[in-house]
Amino acid sequence: MNPWTSGRIAASIALTGLLALGLTACGGGGGGGDTASGSTGTLRLAMTDAPACGFDAVNVTVEKVRVHQSSTAADADGGWSEVVLNPARRIDLLTLTNGVLSELGQVALPAGRYTQLRLVLADNGGTAPMANAVKPTGGAEVALTTPSAQQSGLKMPVQIDVEANQRADFVLDFDACKSIVTAGNSGKYLLKPVIRVIPRLVSGVSGRLDASLPMGSTQVSLQQGGVVVRATAPDADGNFLLQPVPAGTYTFVLTAPGRTTLVLRSVPVTSGSVSTLGTSTLVLAPAVSPVSVLAGTVTTPSTPVDALVRVQQSLTGGPVIDMAARPVDSVSGAFQYQVPTAAPQVADWPGMTGVPEFMADGAAAGRYGLVAEAGLASKQAGPLTVTPGGTVETTFVFP
Repeated sequence: MNPWTSGRIAASIALTGLLALGLTACGGGGGGGDTASGSTGTLRLAMTDAPACGFDAVNVTVEKVRVHQSSTAADADGGWSEVVLNPARRIDLLTLTNGVLSELGQVALPAGRYTQLRLVLADNGGTAPMANAVKPTGGAEVALTTPSAQQSGLKMPVQIDVEANQRADFVLDFDACKSIVTAGNSGKYLLKPVIRVIPRLVSGVSGRLDASLPMGSTQVSLQQGGVVVRATAPDADGNFLLQPVPAGTYTFVLTAPGRTTLVLRSVPVTSGSVSTLGTSTLVLAPAVSPVSVLAGTVTTPSTPVDALVRVQQSLTGGPVIDMAARPVDSVSGAFQYQVPTAAPQVADWPGMTGVPEFMADGAAAGRYGLVAEAGLASKQAGPLTVTPGGTVETTFVFP
């Protein structure tokens, strides 16, 4: 099947409306200043999400976001400034794909560099037992077990420069797939937040996929050197928007269960604009592929097991692409991925109005690598060769 078929592109930038939020700036000398004096700027924050895997909903309840100019400042130290959501707001992260942002608010800050950010979530309990919860696909909603440090906030190192009389716009990119950890057969799920703080940009990439694809489990991403910079799931009609994305050159990767992987190399992203894959009469339609399973376990010295396993594929002539990445089961350390055995279809960027000429990369067919990450340590396995209907088991042991 030709991976491009007739269709219509209707990708659009969808932003949530600005909400009336309670905003405060407090603590030490870091909470304010005289705007008229020219010594202050403004920090505006929003939240977005990468696609989740195996869930119909991932809800978190945000109370506030705190920022500080010291990366080592403790919770009770002076100098904190805060964006407070009053009342706290419950956000389904899975609604924040395709360029959708949930506005958190803004606050005036003394001009300078801010190197610590903390996202404070509400506790589960009382009148809100499901403040933070997930709904597994086809199942009932389950409360998330949250980090013990949650009351002081989920700490993130940042480099945010706030200039006098200017507004600094940043987005909290919450990766739901990598943030939810299963706990054996207990039916419980742990929240281990994986969040990046990125500039709020207009630039990105849009396009459309064939409507026959399983949209809930299909993912498109922009990558550099095997690292996912931005990922999303298409909407019900197959439209996707990868945004915000810094200007640069990227590899576009499309993965879908039971379908051939599509790769488009050297996709340009220009500051202030959105690149469109193909023309208004073309959509991406990867062919059906036989599948195999990559599975195994990760063992670490301590429990619960805190590790992540990613699947990668090395293309002839490059690059290495990241196919998937999820935390392992926190009790058993088990992981499992379904991968296509057909050769990935690869093309080079043909320009905004050109049609990519996808070719099968036969040398890469059914060959994958695994990378296990535990703390600052990592281990690799592969290349592993898979066959249709087969399973390849791999064990990682961290001393």
